[in-house]
Amino acid sequence: MRAERLVALLFTLQRKRGATAAELAGELGVSERTMHRDLAALRDAGVPLWTEQGRNGGVRLVDGWRARLDGLTSREAVAIFAFGVPEALGALGLGTAVSAAHAKVSASLPKELREQAEHVAGRFHLDAPGWFRGEDSAGSLATVTRAVWESRRLRVSYRRRDKLAERLLEPLGLVLKAGVWYLVARVPEDDALRTYRVGRISEAELLDERFQRPPEFDLAGWWRESSAAFERFTMRIEVTLRLSGRAFRQLPRVLGPESMPSSLLERRDLADGWIEARLAMETEDIAVGQLTALGGEVEVLSPASVRARLAAVGAEMAARNAPLDQA
Repeated sequence: MRAERLVALLFTLQRKRGATAAELAGELGVSERTMHRDLAALRDAGVPLWTEQGRNGGVRLVDGWRARLDGLTSREAVAIFAFGVPEALGALGLGTAVSAAHAKVSASLPKELREQAEHVAGRFHLDAPGWFRGEDSAGSLATVTRAVWESRRLRVSYRRRDKLAERLLEPLGLVLKAGVWYLVARVPEDDALRTYRVGRISEAELLDERFQRPPEFDLAGWWRESSAAFERFTMRIEVTLRLSGRAFRQLPRVLGPESMPSSLLERRDLADGWIEARLAMETEDIAVGQLTALGGEVEVLSPASVRARLAAVGAEMAARNAPLDQA
């Protein structure tokens, strides 16, 4: 990634006019020794740098020399500049590349547009993981990422329930969903496409064998279709409920924020302030467990089996939590 770091350094110098090696090293996240080597590399590449000694000295570009950034509209430049370096790209080893792009745009924006970008950046922030859920621990991500970049086969040990499964994979792409990394890969054994949670890969061995990536494969399109099929498969029953407004607002917490949008099939506001909703849920057991969390602020209208089981759970909870005998 050194080439990307040198580009970032070049445009950082252009933006800052001048800085010490220590300041530049701090901004780009490298040691001073590395920074001195990078500055020498820029000089060797023909970039005119001027070094000033003394207390107020530092490194700067020769007056009048400027690298140009062409092909971006001001709106595109502001969009790139405003959002910094997402952690997801850093995890893929692209943090330096984004920093370089950020520095290019920053160096080339006129003052008023740079202020506009800073205005946007101060008001919007992207945080991918859901509430009460950190990012997935994916120790094999670096190896998997390299296999995707280089179209190399990968041998993995994958945790499935309480056992490990060995797989030979041809990695086609990575997807970050709500803080969890997923690998989409072809299994040569049966020529099938499957999805693997990277956090469940306990070992990953990068092989020397390369594979031919299917030219027609569209990662984004495949993921949309696969996700829709998964949701149709997992949502097996429909439950009609009456809920208080408070209970309805609690549904994302009870069902999971990722599943809520596709689970809600229909909603109707009632005259008494309650809400009638039709939900797609996984199984009867899961439905009863999730709806129990809403307590007395939910009524199951159908199916009758879920209503009866929820009533039984409520009666058992009432009996267990009856006032203790004070005698």
